[in-house]
Amino acid sequence: MSVLNRFLRPPGIRIAPIGTETAARLAAIHASAFARPWSSVEFARLLGERGHLADGLFIGRSAQPSGFVLSRLIVDEAEILTLAIAPIERGKGYSGRLLQAHLENLSRSGVRHLHLEVEDGNAPALALYRRFGFREVGRRPGYYLKADGARVAALTMVLDL
Repeated sequence: MSVLNRFLRPPGIRIAPIGTETAARLAAIHASAFARPWSSVEFARLLGERGHLADGLFIGRSAQPSGFVLSRLIVDEAEILTLAIAPIERGKGYSGRLLQAHLENLSRSGVRHLHLEVEDGNAPALALYRRFGFREVGRRPGYYLKADGARVAALTMVLDL
């Protein structure tokens, strides 16, 4: 391998379970992606509760996640509560790899039906979810408040695992 190829190769990634120790980092990533960000206290509470499954995306040798997905599990159903990738890593295909691993972990946990809601008009997220087979089952008009004060619908989606 040439020296040039070593530097041009994309960094290795790993996807691993995450816990309360990552709450501050998750809050920072979330704040970069959503108009109403969750605090590190909210993340710590969710990550510390039973019935939640969280996976982090780690790039290269970093000990801090560059993305994450967090779900709530109830018997054989789950809901993706949030998924976000750090701004510098967006558009590189990492969200698909993260979601795939998370779906596999949910399935191993006995989840058969997965729900989520996503902002209508969030084209990258909608494309990701549709690529994995999620289908729209409902709409909540005016559900999300945008940074500019406008309201936009939430689409509810489901996937059978």
